[in-house]
Amino acid sequence: MKEFQYEIVRKIGVLSESPSGWRKELNLVAWNGNAPKYDLRDWGPDHLRVGKGAVLTAEEAKTLLALLRAEL
Repeated sequence: MKEFQYEIVRKIGVLSESPSGWRKELNLVAWNGNAPKYDLRDWGPDHLRVGKGAVLTAEEAKTLLALLRAEL
């Protein structure tokens, strides 16, 4: 399995937390040395384990925000 690197550039917020301590978070993350992107995924309590998630560019995040505002 290929090893990956990440740096949480900015912690934006926690959406939810499971009884086991895993949290669904929105962060700005640089994966494998690339430019930081908005990242929504589950993180283990120590931020050493990660679950599947979604990565968005700034433009995609703006579009998602507009869609949510129109829907809510």
